[in-house]
Amino acid sequence: MRGHPGRGEAGREVTHGETAASERGAEVGRKIGVGLMYGLWKPRVLGAWKVPASGPVIFAVNHSHNVDGPMVMGTAPRPTHFLIKKEAFIGPLDPFLTGIGQLKVDRSTADRTAITGALDVLTAGGVLGIFPEGTRGDGDFASLRAGLAYFAVRSGAPIVPVAVLGSTDRPGRLIKGLPALRSRIDVVFGDPFDAGDGSGRRTRKALDEATLRIQERLTGHLENARRLTGR
Repeated sequence: MRGHPGRGEAGREVTHGETAASERGAEVGRKIGVGLMYGLWKPRVLGAWKVPASGPVIFAVNHSHNVDGPMVMGTAPRPTHFLIKKEAFIGPLDPFLTGIGQLKVDRSTADRTAITGALDVLTAGGVLGIFPEGTRGDGDFASLRAGLAYFAVRSGAPIVPVAVLGSTDRPGRLIKGLPALRSRIDVVFGDPFDAGDGSGRRTRKALDEATLRIQERLTGHLENARRLTGR
């Protein structure tokens, strides 16, 4: 499906190619994720029933380890199209990630095609995965970029907060860059919520206000997830 031209109001945040990501590819990616994540580690999934069974949804995921995205892909009840930094699309990973419905993001330029691709996913009733902090860090939602608010307000899609906990607890013995094999990683899905104020406004002020509302909800979910899991 051809994307419509993006308006670029949050254009400095993301970028992608010209065609909508493949839902079939994302389902293949989900099945691969299930096999790998449950084969290598011991995911404990809480709250997956809260994810709407159909219609557009945005997963807002904390990000402290490279395995966080694949872990959500392999444990979520629906196929997920993640916005992934373009640096990950190297060599054979480029056609693979594209083939499983993932979206390339250039975080350094105002590339409207990423916005178009992400909005196409939501328009088609799919699930868009976003790391709202923009890059790996403490995974505590302390600093959010405006892109999440833009997609939520523009599309009207509910946001489902997702907390991935335990991925940085213990590095692997053989591969230090991965969590220890067969270690437990918790994935906690929260209650869906609307980011907008109901007015439909997409001004800079409206997006800033939405970002503050989002941050409050995501931080609250993370605190609750830590209580539930004992982490």
